[in-house]
Amino acid sequence: MNLRIFRLVPARKRGLITVLAAAVAASTALAVTSSGGTAASAAPVAQADQVPAAATGLGQLTGLLPASHLTLESAIQVNLSNETVRLPLYPGIAYAGTPHQEKVWYILEDASDAGAAHDLGVNYAPKLANIGISCPACVQTVHLINPTPQANPFGPALISFAGAPDFSPTRIAVPGPDGFPLAKFQPGAVAGPGYSPFIKIAGSDTIYNAPIVATGDGPFDVTHHTNTGDRVLAVHIGGPSAPGQFAESWADMLFVKGFDAGQPIVYLSTDAGQPLTAVLERSTYVPALNDASFNGGDDFLGSARERLFGFINGQTGANNPQAQGFQHLAKDGMVSEDASLANTAFINALRYGGDLLNVFGDFPTLSDPRHADAYSPLWDAQLGLWTPKAVAAGLNKRQIDEVVVFNLAATQPDLLTGVNPATGQPEPYGSVGVDINCAVIGYTATAPTANLASPAPNSQFPPR
Repeated sequence: MNLRIFRLVPARKRGLITVLAAAVAASTALAVTSSGGTAASAAPVAQADQVPAAATGLGQLTGLLPASHLTLESAIQVNLSNETVRLPLYPGIAYAGTPHQEKVWYILEDASDAGAAHDLGVNYAPKLANIGISCPACVQTVHLINPTPQANPFGPALISFAGAPDFSPTRIAVPGPDGFPLAKFQPGAVAGPGYSPFIKIAGSDTIYNAPIVATGDGPFDVTHHTNTGDRVLAVHIGGPSAPGQFAESWADMLFVKGFDAGQPIVYLSTDAGQPLTAVLERSTYVPALNDASFNGGDDFLGSARERLFGFINGQTGANNPQAQGFQHLAKDGMVSEDASLANTAFINALRYGGDLLNVFGDFPTLSDPRHADAYSPLWDAQLGLWTPKAVAAGLNKRQIDEVVVFNLAATQPDLLTGVNPATGQPEPYGSVGVDINCAVIGYTATAPTANLASPAPNSQFPPR
């Protein structure tokens, strides 16, 4: 374990690392005996005509995702053959007027105002209006620099950011003897002073999800990511526009696979409030987000978060259709590799199911507006620990629906429990103090519209 990074974690949150290590250590011996589970150290490269079984249920796997399947409508394309979403890239500066002033490049994913979201083609996330509650540092106030018409006949204005990420650290993710917990880790990007991906423009109350993903004037390092985020796989700067035209800049970003309401989805992870989470998610470590409103909040008053469901000790194996979770990512998702388009083995490992395959809560396409509008890109992780009984019986199977997970936790705690961040022991299911900025992009099969089950009595279903 990298002790320097560990010391960055507030004492009350260090239990997250304890829980993951202790929980996995307690279950590893049984996990390898579960139905279909394997202990492969790396995912095999699939042949062109052979799709590993772990890709079962992940929807379209090749070609371009139809525009009708996007929730993030501003996405230029989603290339399922190389696991990328191409997003418009916007210019800015950070630390203006200081010796540290630098050019930055950001993307837009979500907005707290419906009109702004519709106009910009981003996800509507009204909960973001609560992001600053009890956490002023969670919102970065930026300034829009008004250009002359000669300088900008048509195009985005320059945004002046108070802070930016430092992309120069080397991301380290060394699998442990059983894959997970990791033997050593270090985030590849860390927020600089004043930085948060959630911004509001001075004079406006609308909150935008606008992560900075690259710094400088180029060339951009999309192999080892010394001046880009760890998920940036290509950058194109449009340059000056020809008369009457607009030269658009864009970035190709490595997306993540998951599930919502029984359907496969894709999303983009850019920031996390904890070092270990940032490493696993290949995102920027933003300490301020650790205090965003609020742990366990979901749809209660004042919450900026929505729930995400992960599994510590699900099954593993690139050819296992039940594979899912932290151990699966460490063993089958080539977690230690740098992300690059040239690393086709890595791309294919994720393309065919090597991701965490988390389950999301509310989603923009859900039929009930109450749930569609409860979407937020700031996800409050609920980590499930399969019990020795579940692992031994091979019942630690892939989950794809939040209500099914609720019901399991509420009615069968002999199979699925939460974890205690201080001790690593099982405890009642719920939030573990991990939050991640993951904007949804779209779905790869059928739109999620309704959950697969009705909530069990007294389960942790959102309040009415």
